[in-house]
Amino acid sequence: MKEPNQLDIDRLTSYLEERIPGFEGPVSADKFAGGQSNPTFLLDAKSGRYVLRRQPPGELLKSAHAVDREFRVLTALGNTDVPVARAYHLCEDRDVIGSMFYVMSFEEGHIYWDPALPEIARDQRQPVYDAILGTMAKLHDVDVEAVGLADYGRAGNYFERQIGLWTKQYRAAETERLGAMEALIDWLPANCPVDEGRPSLVHGDFRIDNLIFDRHACRVRALLDWELSTLGDPLADLAYFCMCLRLPADGPITGLGGMSRAGLGVPDEAAIVARYCELRGIPPITDWHFYLAMSFFRLAAIAQGVKMRALKGNASHARAREVGEMTGQLAEMATELLEQAA
Repeated sequence: MKEPNQLDIDRLTSYLEERIPGFEGPVSADKFAGGQSNPTFLLDAKSGRYVLRRQPPGELLKSAHAVDREFRVLTALGNTDVPVARAYHLCEDRDVIGSMFYVMSFEEGHIYWDPALPEIARDQRQPVYDAILGTMAKLHDVDVEAVGLADYGRAGNYFERQIGLWTKQYRAAETERLGAMEALIDWLPANCPVDEGRPSLVHGDFRIDNLIFDRHACRVRALLDWELSTLGDPLADLAYFCMCLRLPADGPITGLGGMSRAGLGVPDEAAIVARYCELRGIPPITDWHFYLAMSFFRLAAIAQGVKMRALKGNASHARAREVGEMTGQLAEMATELLEQAA
């Protein structure tokens, strides 16, 4: 039986040789271990190394796994200060490998999977976080009209749309009734902040392991995984990044929960938020608990989608079931945060 994520290498090679200038086989393909949503492969060709991202095979939720949106945003950011891989080709013909896919450049570098940064010296950790926040600020300062992304998101209150979207996605993948998720579905719409007006480009999954760092300098070479990108409130990215750092250190998404930031030599949450505001020249953030709770809710809905795909047998990652079981824990962390804020 053919593996669901296996590629038809011969057909793929012929297709890419006709469409990417300079591309030449033979080609070998190895699937990256990371990633819960869109299967990602390293293509090792005679002409060099490339990365292919595809939609997963099988039945998909509407609007999920939007690799065509990823390709569009990578293309638009190619001439900005935001570090991204070079977008080469989008294939919308699902007959080539069984699903839509695109090919981009392979960016050599290092990914930090653990935000505690155990592989580098303590005095080198603060600069890494500053480089991360600098990349985030550059992204949020992009003029979306100038790069052709003015229509990349819908009009209206960003968080209202996000709450509606992720509630629908969660309901579509729901396998059991979770009290904490129900509480968030009630609380979030009633406490949504006022729309501030002009939207920014939002990454949507801004985690430390979605950044490739230069191996020889403390700088970001590429920001990866743009599937959830849209136009909206930039504080969504900041809160999501901080929320991920609150997660348990031994979970499938590694966080800093229960660890001493000072002992590690990494900034605490207040310092991260203050530095971001400084880089962007914006005032201190109010209602921070809302942004964090929204991030927990969103990740819980994503985890539930991973759980559903795992139950159906078309999940992309070996730890998909473990990720799927995080849904209740994430929702409870959010409700506890709201109780503390109250």
